[in-house]
Amino acid sequence: MAAKIKKGDRVVVLTGKDKGKPGTVTKVFPKDSKVLVQGINVVQRHTRPTQGDPQGGIKNKELPIHVSNVSLVDSKGKATRVGFREEAGKKVRFAKTTGEVING
Repeated sequence: MAAKIKKGDRVVVLTGKDKGKPGTVTKVFPKDSKVLVQGINVVQRHTRPTQGDPQGGIKNKELPIHVSNVSLVDSKGKATRVGFREEAGKKVRFAKTTGEVING
């Protein structure tokens, strides 16, 4: 199945503790159907000092969120569903709310 959400897309969180917050997709995990969104689903991890990180301590880390819990943001700043259509022989993504083609 084609990817509806890709790296670099602007998304908004639909559910959970970060509901309503916008962010940018930094990484996609298609096998797990999850995405990593910048500044979303941040948790604190207690890390032991290592050679790579001699300080250790409490670190903030972003965890992946399921792709069904985020929605693409259209040009008007609202959440939208994604559709596919063919234009000039190429398959493109488009926003269902406005009908505009999504870059990327």
